[in-house]
Amino acid sequence: MTALSLFTSGGLGDLALRQAGFDILVSNELLEDRHAVFVANFPSTTAITGDIWENVQRLERRTRERLDGGDLVLFYATPPCQGMSKNGRGKLLSAIRAGDKPALDERNRLIIPTMDLACRLRPEIVLLENVPEMADTVILDEAGHPIQILEYIRDRLGPEYHGRAEIVEFADYGVPQCRQRLITVFSRHERLVEWLQACSTLIPPKTHSPDGRDGTARWVTVRDALDGVPPLDAGDADSARSEIPFHRVPLLDPLKYWWVQNTPQERSAFDNQCVRCGFDQNQAHTARRDAHGVNRASHATPLYCEKCGEMLPRPSVERDGRRELMRGYTSAYKRMSYDKPASALTRNLSYACSDNKLHPEQNRVLSLYEAFRIHTLNRYSYQWRRNDRRRVSDKTVREILGESIPPAGLQVIVDHLVSIYDGSVVPDEMLGPLFAR
Repeated sequence: MTALSLFTSGGLGDLALRQAGFDILVSNELLEDRHAVFVANFPSTTAITGDIWENVQRLERRTRERLDGGDLVLFYATPPCQGMSKNGRGKLLSAIRAGDKPALDERNRLIIPTMDLACRLRPEIVLLENVPEMADTVILDEAGHPIQILEYIRDRLGPEYHGRAEIVEFADYGVPQCRQRLITVFSRHERLVEWLQACSTLIPPKTHSPDGRDGTARWVTVRDALDGVPPLDAGDADSARSEIPFHRVPLLDPLKYWWVQNTPQERSAFDNQCVRCGFDQNQAHTARRDAHGVNRASHATPLYCEKCGEMLPRPSVERDGRRELMRGYTSAYKRMSYDKPASALTRNLSYACSDNKLHPEQNRVLSLYEAFRIHTLNRYSYQWRRNDRRRVSDKTVREILGESIPPAGLQVIVDHLVSIYDGSVVPDEMLGPLFAR
C-alpha cells in the first residue's frame, strides 16, 4: 500500500503508517531541522523540504514517478494548527483586537495547496489530523470568499468521496495521554464507502475508557507509562540526570525548587499554603474568561500568608523592589496525576511553568525519555538523529513531540481503515461494538 505524507515534521505519525504496512513514497515538510530527522528514519522516502505552496507540482510529479502507474492509496496530511489551537487562542484574540493579526489566520489556508494536491492525485483514502477547533475554523478560499474548512474539503474532493470528521480522544485507544484531535477521513474506495453508509463512522470502536466498562480496558495512566523509570531531582546536577539516554531534566533554581517542592499532587504551586505557620486557608488561584473570551488569571491571589504574613511558596517575580505573584494560569506549575493519562504534551513540556507538566511526586518536570513513553514512541523503532549527522537539539525534540500525534493511537485508526480496505472485516461484524460505544 502506498502513502503520501504532508506536514511530516519528524515523522512520528508516519511510524503508524509504516507499521500498518504503508510504503511512504513522498513526504513534505517546511522546516529542514524536522525533516532531517524524518529522512534519517525513513531513508527510502523521497523527501521534499520547503513551502507546500511552492511545491505542489513537484510533489505531484515525484509521487507519480514513485507510483509508476499505480494508484495512491493513502493521502495523509497534518496541517499546522497554531491558527486554530485553543492553546494560543487567548494570544490570538488579543493580537486580532490590537490589529497585529488578521481575523482569519493565513496559516489555516494551507488546506488549499493540500487539497490542490489531493485533487490532482485522487487517492483512495484522504486522512487529515488536526485540533478539534478545525471543525469551526473559517478560511478565505481562492476567490477570497469565507468558507468553513470542512465544507471546503468536501467541495474540493467532490461527490466521488464520502467521509466525515470526528473528534477522537487518544486516551480511548491506549495512549497514556489525553490528546483530542479531529480526525477527518474521506474515501472513494467501495468498501470504505459501504462501511460509512452502514456504520456512519470510519473511526474504530474505543478500546479503553476511564473506568474500563463495556468491554474496554481502563485508560493507561502516567503511573503505567512511567513504571520502573529511575527517579530524578532537579535540585542538583548529579540527581538531575541518569545514564539512560534523554532521561535528564533541567535544574531548577533554589526559589523555583522551593515552589515545586511544596506543591501537593494534582495541585498547582499557585495554591501552595504557608510553610511557616501551617495556615492552609489562604485563597487558591483562580481564572475565568473575560467578556472577549480570553482566559484571565485572578489578580487577587495572595502571595503572603493571610495569618502570619510570611511569603508563600507560590510563583512570584520581583518588580520595583518588591515581590509580586507571577502572572499565570491555574494549570501552571501544576503536578500531573499519577492515576490518569497525562495532559497533552506540548513543545514546552520541559518547562515547569507549562500546563500540568510537573512530575506527579518528584521535584522536577518530565524527562524527554518519559515523554517518549507517554507519547507511545517507545513502542516503535525510532532514532533521534539527522540524515546529515548533525546533532538533534532537545528543543527540536520537544517541538517534534509537541506538534505530533501519538503513533500508537493513530495506528489503531489506520489499522481499522486497512482492515476495511482489504476486506478482512465487514460492517455486520462491527455493528455490535459500534452500538455498544
